[in-house]
Amino acid sequence: MTTETYNQAVLALALAGIDAINTSASQHKAQRTPAQESHFLCNWMVESLKTKRFSKLVADDLTAWIRQARSQGAGAQLKRLLTCIADQYQQANNSPIATGTGLKNLLTELAAKQWVIITDTDIDAKLKLDSDGQSSLIISATAFNQHIVDDKIVKPISMYIRGDEKVVAQLALTQGLLLSQGNKKTTLIKHHKTYILRPKNLHPSLCLLCLEQY
Repeated sequence: MTTETYNQAVLALALAGIDAINTSASQHKAQRTPAQESHFLCNWMVESLKTKRFSKLVADDLTAWIRQARSQGAGAQLKRLLTCIADQYQQANNSPIATGTGLKNLLTELAAKQWVIITDTDIDAKLKLDSDGQSSLIISATAFNQHIVDDKIVKPISMYIRGDEKVVAQLALTQGLLLSQGNKKTTLIKHHKTYILRPKNLHPSLCLLCLEQY
């Protein structure tokens, strides 16, 4: 018996939500306003949570999105959120690029944008990088050299990033990579956030989304 992953659960939820709102829209002659769409999806999520339609893996996500919709109304942009999740996870699933190769391509692209890229130093204590304000991405040499085997990421890799995370997330996605959300508390490099890359993109929670393009 195969255990459902978070990626599978959140993608199933996003696709079902999009299908539900599209089906509902086709049954109404007048186009719905963003507020009406948000209200519909909020109610749909409430019912889905109540009936335990989806995996427990996404229960916290549903609860958070329902809370946002109730407080923000159309500002929660639930349809945009679900569309982004569906597109991003499917793009990563269908990428022909091996994850290790994708990471190396990402570093090359960022270097071309004048980012400081460091992968040849072991990071095992808190450090400070003097880069004169340049955007930077640092990976411990041990992780970079040992967690990629046969062009695939086989163990989690921490990336310490200072710069526009939206740029990194979008470039990573074009290489078939999903990044974790950024975390300031776990970073070992001052003024940087920690982002995780995982084997097969299997994160335990929602990845960093590129919402700006939706």
